[in-house]
Amino acid sequence: MPRNLKLTLAYDGHDFAGWQVQPDQLSVQGTLVSAFEHLTGEKTLPQGSGRTDAGVHALAQTASVMIESPIPAINLVRALNDMLPQSIRVLSVEEMPPDFHARHSAVAKTYRYHIYRGAICSPFQARYVYHHPYPLNESQMIAAAALVEGEHDFTSFAAVDPESRKESPLTDPKSDLLKSNLLKSNLKAKNLKTDKLKTNNVRTIFHSSWQHHNDELIYTVRGNGFLHHMVRNLVGTFLMVGKGSLKIEDVRRILELRDRSAAAATAPASGLFLISVEY
Repeated sequence: MPRNLKLTLAYDGHDFAGWQVQPDQLSVQGTLVSAFEHLTGEKTLPQGSGRTDAGVHALAQTASVMIESPIPAINLVRALNDMLPQSIRVLSVEEMPPDFHARHSAVAKTYRYHIYRGAICSPFQARYVYHHPYPLNESQMIAAAALVEGEHDFTSFAAVDPESRKESPLTDPKSDLLKSNLLKSNLKAKNLKTDKLKTNNVRTIFHSSWQHHNDELIYTVRGNGFLHHMVRNLVGTFLMVGKGSLKIEDVRRILELRDRSAAAATAPASGLFLISVEY
């Protein structure tokens, strides 16, 4: 019988094009695929709790994978770490029920974003922070962060990703019946699609706060799910509040507008870490 395994992973995202397998690019998922194939001879596709972007790090990403190999879990940890680059470590491997899925079974995630406030950022730290030594009103940023707690439509803080909205191709483009059905249901389909997009952009944030630790200003956010670029877009907007370009109350207005162009630019990937995934 296939075994359903839960992997907990840590990785330095600096050299990767993100979690997801991409053609001709180095990805965390693709590197795991190669390691499993070399170790067990099986072609697998580990499913992550989420698709971290290029340059984003993880202290405890979770992945689920089905394999036939009888290699004990504790031995898999050692064997995989022997094959993986030092930028990826398997922290643990656990046997799970067949219905466990790293993404679908998750109930909460926590991210942290690190801003280095010192005048000079060490080259040994630079790839893990966003260096911003310029003046910021941190008390305003703290107040603004609290406004996103609770259930909201986070469309204003979601990446505009045309690929996710592309229609699926018809199985037979020459079929008159398919074309006719498509035309008849076009308006209804558009309405359903719009509703789905709106529903998908609603998330609940349990905790959102900034804290100072030595020379770093750290944003911590915990929620039941996050949209593409959502955390980095929130950080970019809070930075604009800190700079005085936006007011605290503007954050609430931006949320209500549900328009990505209303929010600030996306903060750099280097400062973002996936801290934990809860089940």
